[in-house]
Amino acid sequence: MTDLVERARGLAPALAERSAEIEAARRVPAAISDELGSHGFYRMLAPAKLGGGEVHPRVFASALEELARGDAAAAWVVMTGSTTGLLLAYLEERAARTILEDGPSAALAGVFAPTGRATPEEGGYRVTGRWAYGSGCENAGWRMGGCLVFDGDAPRRLPSGGPEIRSCFFRAEDSKVVDTWKVSGLRGTGSHDLVVEDLRVDEALTCCVLADAPRHDGALYRFPVFGLLSTGVTAVGLGIARAALDAMREMARTKRSRGGKKTMAEGELVQVTLAGAEGELRAARALVHETLDEVWETASSGDALSDLDRARLRLAATHAAKASAKVVDTVYHLAGGAAIWDTSPFQRHFRDVHVMTQHVMVGEQTLKPVGRVLLGLETDTTGL
Repeated sequence: MTDLVERARGLAPALAERSAEIEAARRVPAAISDELGSHGFYRMLAPAKLGGGEVHPRVFASALEELARGDAAAAWVVMTGSTTGLLLAYLEERAARTILEDGPSAALAGVFAPTGRATPEEGGYRVTGRWAYGSGCENAGWRMGGCLVFDGDAPRRLPSGGPEIRSCFFRAEDSKVVDTWKVSGLRGTGSHDLVVEDLRVDEALTCCVLADAPRHDGALYRFPVFGLLSTGVTAVGLGIARAALDAMREMARTKRSRGGKKTMAEGELVQVTLAGAEGELRAARALVHETLDEVWETASSGDALSDLDRARLRLAATHAAKASAKVVDTVYHLAGGAAIWDTSPFQRHFRDVHVMTQHVMVGEQTLKPVGRVLLGLETDTTGL
């Protein structure tokens, strides 16, 4: 499935040409979304038995990175759509195929955060909820929202003691989109709020990833869901940073100061700064890919992943997200006044990467359980 990476690389220039249009529309146009789907990007993590890609996580990360070099918003909705598709591995085959009947190009949108309420009833759940950050929701035929399951007035508890968080799938026409996405960066993701009111959802269209075992046995489904999600988030960041460095190198070769004869590229400060940023980005990317390869080897052998495996995945993702933002900041400042104009790619990269860093999957708080695991302390690794 490495051809997915080549397809993404081939699409990037066309996406870059339409970045301003995507941002102005505050969504990925349906035609672009359909094209992304036709190449298999929304099904990268879905089981092969269901017609999905079931790709190596490194292919997943690399494809997102290449798409983000073209347009970060398009890469982001692919990331959220494909990680939502990962949950099809937890559904009964009949229910998963019902969702996939929309076709291989159909987008999915989902929010894991349990801001909905699910009340059990015979054969399913009665669901009411509102979910922020529904990236790509306007193009999705099926949407998903996380719910706390209630027995009466009390949230139901898992054997581990934590609350039962159930991911519930529903058709787009059974939900409402509330236009809320007026933000600084990643504007083209269309990450509006999703609302469902008193909707019956069949039990077969729900899963609890914190308690249920996947119904497919591939190595991909022995990876932690949150580890894959954090990898996807940071892959978009790596692509943004690469695009920023590429744009800076192009500008440095031709731009001259007023009245000056030398290009930016001939300045020692530019040379040293760009070299340092290049090294930082490559090192962060290498750590992500090395960690994915090592954990994949464990998962492929059939062994259960250790807490240390989970911690190292999250550490690599969080580190790379921070490094990506640092690289973009370096480029932005190096570009000087040229970076502030609406027509400049540097201001968009700056805004986009700093929205990426705000995602809970790569925030500073992720390092606390990682640190505890590295120190050998008893740790709740549910969220790793």
